[in-house]
Amino acid sequence: MKTEPSSLGSWGWKTIVKHMFPLLVVLIVIVLLAGIRLEDARSFLSEYPILSVMIPTMVAMGGNLGSILSARLTTRFHLGTTTLDLRDRVLWANILAILALAATLFTALALGVAVLGLFVESQVGVGQLLFISLASGLSLAVIAIVFSFVTTYLSYRFGIDPDDTTIPIVTNVVDVFGMVIFLGMSRLVLG
Repeated sequence: MKTEPSSLGSWGWKTIVKHMFPLLVVLIVIVLLAGIRLEDARSFLSEYPILSVMIPTMVAMGGNLGSILSARLTTRFHLGTTTLDLRDRVLWANILAILALAATLFTALALGVAVLGLFVESQVGVGQLLFISLASGLSLAVIAIVFSFVTTYLSYRFGIDPDDTTIPIVTNVVDVFGMVIFLGMSRLVLG
């Protein structure tokens, strides 16, 4: 059974592989660089081991927020309801929802880790954890928002289905930036 191509390419596996394979190879290299960055932070994280608990959740939640927005933007593009106009209330409502989710999630992360820190005698205070988590998390949310818009728009403009590209790009970029921002913010706060 042959599928009909749409304005954004085909649902055929050959088209998807043709667009995605090179992209995924580039993203592998980017994430490997993030792993090297994390290896470089080993001594800092061994000094403050409670921070190691935050990293997976930090990057995962950042990627989730970017994925939510990317999916919503892609759907609006497919439906023809997005114009990327600064006066578009629905776009602003989505942006504000992502920022509100980020503030809530990263506050909960800091408080949860602070409670865990009580049991492992962490030398990082609640205020420090809250600042690190919120500053890193909100910065990450802004990066996720920007990359969601840019990736969705560019994919659409180049005739590539944004459903194929946005989430892998946004989640990988957020993983890398999330690690770098979190470690930088932690070092800034804790010295």
